[in-house]
Amino acid sequence: MHVPDGFVSGPINATTAVVSAATVGFAMWRAQRELREKEFRVPLLATTAAFVFAAQMLNFPIGGGTSGHFLGAVTVAALLGPWSACLALTLVLTIQGLLFGDGGISALGTNILNMGIIGGILPCLLMRGLRALLPSGRGGYVTAAAVASWVSVMLASSACALELALSGTSPIAIAFPAMVGTHAVIGIGEALICVAVLTAVAAARPDIVPSWARLNERESGNRFARRSVWALVGAGLTVAISLAIFGSPFASSSPDGLEKVAADKGFLQSSSAEKTVWTKAPFPDYQVGGIRTEKVSTGLAGLIGTVLVFGLGFALIKVVARPPAKAGGAGMK
Repeated sequence: MHVPDGFVSGPINATTAVVSAATVGFAMWRAQRELREKEFRVPLLATTAAFVFAAQMLNFPIGGGTSGHFLGAVTVAALLGPWSACLALTLVLTIQGLLFGDGGISALGTNILNMGIIGGILPCLLMRGLRALLPSGRGGYVTAAAVASWVSVMLASSACALELALSGTSPIAIAFPAMVGTHAVIGIGEALICVAVLTAVAAARPDIVPSWARLNERESGNRFARRSVWALVGAGLTVAISLAIFGSPFASSSPDGLEKVAADKGFLQSSSAEKTVWTKAPFPDYQVGGIRTEKVSTGLAGLIGTVLVFGLGFALIKVVARPPAKAGGAGMK
């Protein structure tokens, strides 16, 4: 669902950039206290961002010559909260656009709004509401998250259709049913991946799952969590790297939902090469220059991206979570 340059008009992109920048700034402010109080969340957030990057490379076929990919915002939100999810998606989308040419740089604010804010923050209200109605235990937790995951894809695709219509790219009567209809199927895949991830984490480390999840087997003790969270981080990063290296080369080559709708509805040409704003991506289309074997090149690009998202994410999140210096230089001790 990455919007390329040319699909959305300049005024719409400018508006979404302002909204996204303001929301991401607020998300950083809100996430600061949570990350300071629970320091073990810092490496976990970097790991989930790396996993989202790797998982988004694995386009899965949905039939009709169309593929879909993981969005991941609700999955991150179900573990670490909606503001952290917004930050994770912002990091992933920025690196995808700058280094891999995936999503237009002029449309970066639009993509962050659609996938990180509308697709990541708003569905959390539904997820928390459903969780309050469902029975305690892991089943109720993952069910609420699965439903919210499907809804997140619907909301993000609806927002994209509206932006296309407001830009004059495709009438709302055409763009909306095409986008929502296609992504209704993609949302099923999103929900299944969400369930798999949350079930695995809840089974391995129920103590790091948020309290609102109401797990029966919930553990306690932040000291234990801080001491051993790196084992979970290592496992998560291993999974992400494995997906990037061994899974991404075999992802579906069919166009994703937005590309398919653009081709079927006649506005694919709106994203021509002349309209590409950023042409200096070092790994365009997830390929590493000089490597002739496409699958090897894709896997290596995935490895580079996954490690970079984790490393840069960890460094940036540490800065965000850093406590303010105390007056009189006490913070320098």
